[in-house]
Amino acid sequence: MAISMGSTDGDAPMVEMNTTPLIDVMLVLLIMFIITIPIQTHAVKLDLPVSQDTPPPEEVVDPVVNRVRVDFLNDIYWNDQQVTPAQLEAYFRQSASMNPQPEIHLRPDALARYSVVSEIMASAQRNDVTKIGFVGNEAYANLR
Repeated sequence: MAISMGSTDGDAPMVEMNTTPLIDVMLVLLIMFIITIPIQTHAVKLDLPVSQDTPPPEEVVDPVVNRVRVDFLNDIYWNDQQVTPAQLEAYFRQSASMNPQPEIHLRPDALARYSVVSEIMASAQRNDVTKIGFVGNEAYANLR
């Protein structure tokens, strides 16, 4: 490549294209592609579970469900019977020791105090209750 530094005719425009900026842009793009290609081929190894060819048991037994309810006066009910926090903790201990562990469905009223509901959840956690869930959450969708 030859670069013309001047011409004999001072009024004639320079016809040759300056390719230096194009080469700089192409080198930057080449470096960007080189850097990003190893990121795209990075793989994460996972230990996936192996499939068992045994079919599930035909007879499905409904799980035992215990209902815990907190009303708007912050009274606690275990299967529709009013209980104290100490009695509820005893019920949680008894449920956690059963095999299989029964499900606990917690249904707090929309006006119940958060501290009462959080104490119930903490009590369930202290007593190793693993199957606990909230039911009736659709009542909170209309509160604003």
